[in-house]
Amino acid sequence: MMTSSYQQATFLKSAAYLKDLPPDIGKEIAFIGRSNSGKSTALNVITGIKKLAKTSKTPGRTQLINFFTLNDQHRLVDLPGYGYAKVPEAIKQRWQKTLAEYLWARKSLKGLILIMDIRHPFKPQDQEMLYFAAQKHLNVHILLTKADKLSRKQIQETLQKTTLLLGQYSNTVSIQVFSATKKTGILVAQQKLQSWFED
Repeated sequence: MMTSSYQQATFLKSAAYLKDLPPDIGKEIAFIGRSNSGKSTALNVITGIKKLAKTSKTPGRTQLINFFTLNDQHRLVDLPGYGYAKVPEAIKQRWQKTLAEYLWARKSLKGLILIMDIRHPFKPQDQEMLYFAAQKHLNVHILLTKADKLSRKQIQETLQKTTLLLGQYSNTVSIQVFSATKKTGILVAQQKLQSWFED
């Protein structure tokens, strides 16, 4: 699958509960991260489709599991953000339950694109997600987003520090710098997705 295929991404469906998920066949890669990390924006920039995933200045806009199809066997998934959303506790608990069940039970899930704001990487919930992925033997690729907010020196220092932290996880974890504003790191992210789909 060539990287240009991501421009063919189309919305498939949204799911609030596991019973609403599309059939568990083929391969899918999910985007996950804190509510204000730029998750949906990253998905839009990687596919080259501005309004594919809904974005908002209000953290927690993604309240469902949103599926986007690339072809009949490959999907991208925009998962609800964690850690910030100002929503009723009952709704938040429902998200967390559905999200955990999806991550644990979904057979077609081949990897996670974990979004972290480069200014605030490896928050406790990010670390929990990495440990969870290790238990599930899921590959993880981290996007350090909003790199345009830091100087080149700050970017290199943060990348070095975060790369060292990856040694404590038993699964395959890779990391890169990313900026939706400056279009930094798009090709690297596309190539990572492609390698997982083709594996």
